[in-house]
Amino acid sequence: MSGTFDDHATAQTTHHQGEIRYIGSREHGETVVTTHPGGERLTPERSLQIARHSPSGFAVGYRGSGPAQLALAVLLNYTDNAALAREHYQTFKDEVISQLEYGADGTWTITDADIQHVLPDDVAPTA
Repeated sequence: MSGTFDDHATAQTTHHQGEIRYIGSREHGETVVTTHPGGERLTPERSLQIARHSPSGFAVGYRGSGPAQLALAVLLNYTDNAALAREHYQTFKDEVISQLEYGADGTWTITDADIQHVLPDDVAPTA
């Protein structure tokens, strides 16, 4: 998803706390992230407009450029608020993304609860 976005957009919710929002897997050595529900692929392009940590893609499990790009992309997708994503993505990277590991099924998940943990209490996901 590319294009413009509002730095001051107000997030609204239709999702339930704890619902799986993002599932990651590896395809051809690349971290692929899909949004749920919906199954759309999350790409770095939109987040690269804010900060260029890793134009080559996402990563998890450590505190580096790939995890920083993923943290920013997830928060931007989740809140649709660039200022809010910019403010909280490094904490999200440190507390959540850097701790992710691929499970026995070759995937990892990020839930609403994982994301809400690093956001102010009054922030809800976009529909």
